[in-house]
Formats: sequence, C-alpha cells, structure tokens
Amino acid sequence: MSNDINGKMLLRSTYAYELPTELIAQHPSEKRDTCRLLVCRDGELDDKIFTDIQQYFDKGDVLVVNKSKVIPARVFFLPISEKRSGMVELLLMKDMGGGIWECLARPGKRAKPGDRLRANQDQIGNSERPYMLEAEVLSVTPEGNRIVKFSYDTTRSFLSLLDEVGRMPLPPYITEKLDDNSKYQTVYAKEYGSAAAPTAGLHFTEELLAALKKKGVEIAEVILHVGLGTFRPVKEDNILNHHMHSEYYEIPRDAADAINGARHRGKRVVAVGTTSVRTMEGAYARFFGSEPGHDLPACSGETNIFIYPGFRFMTSDALITNFHLPESTLIMLVSAFYGYERTMEAYRHAIVNRYRFFSFGDAMYLERRSGEDEKSEHFS
Repeated sequence: MSNDINGKMLLRSTYAYELPTELIAQHPSEKRDTCRLLVCRDGELDDKIFTDIQQYFDKGDVLVVNKSKVIPARVFFLPISEKRSGMVELLLMKDMGGGIWECLARPGKRAKPGDRLRANQDQIGNSERPYMLEAEVLSVTPEGNRIVKFSYDTTRSFLSLLDEVGRMPLPPYITEKLDDNSKYQTVYAKEYGSAAAPTAGLHFTEELLAALKKKGVEIAEVILHVGLGTFRPVKEDNILNHHMHSEYYEIPRDAADAINGARHRGKRVVAVGTTSVRTMEGAYARFFGSEPGHDLPACSGETNIFIYPGFRFMTSDALITNFHLPESTLIMLVSAFYGYERTMEAYRHAIVNRYRFFSFGDAMYLERRSGEDEKSEHFS
C-alpha cells in the first residue's frame, strides 16, 4: 500500500457518502429473512433476498454469531429533591459491578454528581408496587458520561426490573416507536449485556438457521457486549486519533474448536456482523499480534481493537453485515475487509437501487479474497 493511499485511508472524510434520508430504515422487515441482500464477491454485485444466503455456504463451514442480548437500557428518571425538576434519561452503557453503571445522560445538566433520581412512575405503572428504582450520580467521566449507582428492592433482579421499566436503546436516527422489543433482539440472543443490537443478526430466523444446520453448517456462538463505541462517532480528522472504548468479549471453548476446525479443514469462517469480527480478531491480536498461523484461543476479556484499511485479517473469510453510517468505525472495518473502492462501489449501488440502510435496514454478504490484506497496526 503506497504512502499516498495510506494517507487517504487515515482521513475520516474518505469514508463519507451522501444518503437520502428516506433510505434510513425506521422499522425491520415484516419477516426477518425477507429483507434484501447485496452479495459482494470478487468485485461483482448481485441483488438477492436474505434467505438466498444459504447458497453461499458449504458443508463444514462455520457461521459465527454474537449471542449478546440487548438490555432495555433507556430509563427515564425524575429528581427526588423537590428543589429540582425535569425528567432525565439515563442510557445504561457499561456494568462496572456493585450496581454501578457508566451511563449517557440527557440532558446532562439534570444529572450532576450528587443528584439522586427516581424512575418515572408512569413507566412502572402502578405506583403502589413494592419496588422502586433509584439512582445516584457519582461522577462524570472525561467524555461526559455519568457514573451512576442504582438501588432497588433486591427481591427483584436488576435485569428483570429493567425489562419492566426500560426501553430499547434504539439509535437516534430511528424515530418511529418500536411496538415489540423482541424485534431489536436476534433470535439467538442469550446473554444480557449489550447497549445496542448486533444488527446483522436481526435477519436470521429459526427456520433459516435450521436450514443451514441441515446443510452441514456449524453455528459458533461468541459474545461481544456492544457498548460505548457504537454510539461514539469519529470526530478526529485523522482516524488514528479516534479513541475506541473497550468492550467485553468471550470465545467459549466449543466456539474456538469449531472455528479452528473449519480452518484446519480448509472450510470457511463466516462472521455475522462487525461485532463477531471484532471478537475474533481482537482475541487473536491479543495473543499473537499480526503473526499468522495460530489457532484462535478460547478466552474472554476486553478489546478496543480498531480495524481500518490495511488491517491483516486472521480469522474471517466472509462477512454478513448491514449498511453503516458514513465516517463510522464500522464502515472503516468493512472497507478493510472487502477493500475501500469495492465497498464504496457497493454502497453507491445500494443507494441507486434503494436499499434500506442502518440498524433495521438490508444486508450485505462480502467475501474476502485470500492474500489481499496488508499489514497494519492493531489496537487491542
């Protein structure tokens, strides 16, 4: 990769594109697997339906999915003090243990250190119910987030209480109300911990997964709890100055064995979503850097890996993903995986052909050609 191209790839503006607002999906497809699918292979583009994804798998391939489950993490509070007024929304982002969470607060002026808040009774329903969710703002992080300690009746679990009083943390570009929280969960979601859905997985149905298994495709479940990084736009002109937040990941032994087994047999590893890619690549880089030839370890930990063009992929052969926001770390990852020029060509095709974009939008299937990566710096 030449210095000129490398310099261009490090500019945030390189990843900008114009999107008509009417192409931002406000609701999911009526049936998950009937959304559109843009197949990107060897520079060729094919318009398909998501159920057609089956034809791109062979017996022995492995489909890697992120089984993290979205927390209904948007909760509205009122001040306990009579001297204060006005509602404040807390978006729970990261569990720090002991009932303490890192949160986004809107408006921030109503969530200052020392402020005590009580969940809005209108959300709970019956104010006579014997439990209450309260919050105390402990501090403010350098990024402006709030460190908050929650208190509640411990006869209830915190997550069960959030199921009742919380709302799904939909991205701000989705303005329509979600009528069913399950539409923002994958059908294989099992472990609570995410502040946003790993949305590429929203297109799968139980029937489609069963069809893939019948074909001999193995499903490997990993975890990456989607956190602050998803909500934080790239603001620096040079993307290397962008700060990536860390997120918890886990690769169980059976998942690692399935992935490694496929690679040893010459079969493909197909990642569902950028979160699955970041899980595998983050774990590999943690133990082996950019040295090829190692098995992916079973492990857990935190990763803040930032993937952009020039990155050398070690674990994934194909990627199923959605269409991402301009100038986001996610479109940078896709550009690294499939190639910048080909990625932007695919996005132009999608816009001209009226694909639906972002979280509830349509999907892409991208195959990476072996040997086309070039080495770049890892952050993990």
